[in-house]
Amino acid sequence: MSTDTKIHAELSALNARFIHNYITRDVASHDAITHPRFVNISPSGRYWTKEPYLKYWATAFDPNVVIYWDVRDERIDIFGDTALVRATNKHTLRQNGQDITGQDITGMTTYTDTYIRENGRWLCIQAQLTTVTPEFYPSDDTIISVYLRGVKQPL
Repeated sequence: MSTDTKIHAELSALNARFIHNYITRDVASHDAITHPRFVNISPSGRYWTKEPYLKYWATAFDPNVVIYWDVRDERIDIFGDTALVRATNKHTLRQNGQDITGQDITGMTTYTDTYIRENGRWLCIQAQLTTVTPEFYPSDDTIISVYLRGVKQPL
């Protein structure tokens, strides 16, 4: 296996861990893969530093509200000791997320996670999310993982 292939696999595994940390609310694991100077930029433009972000992370995912979650269209580009990990999440929200007709709300968000390699370890230094409009939804054939009510499903 080439070095680039190994690095790509390592970053893909980190991406899967990042998502799994969110779904399972695993703050300790998430803290371990994020840089001390980590920042998050939400789709609304809200800028979070690591400490308030991790506090939010501890309760952000509710499997009774987020009844479907997938990861699709993963793209990884490596530039020496910097890497961009991009993918799109499809989500279906229920309960408080219902629209005025009482229907579930489905949408997609694309993210770019920026990783830097320090002391031989990849750490996420920034995660930025962007809402995707339906005409740009990646297709279902790019799905790499699916969670139903917080439980990972076999593909």
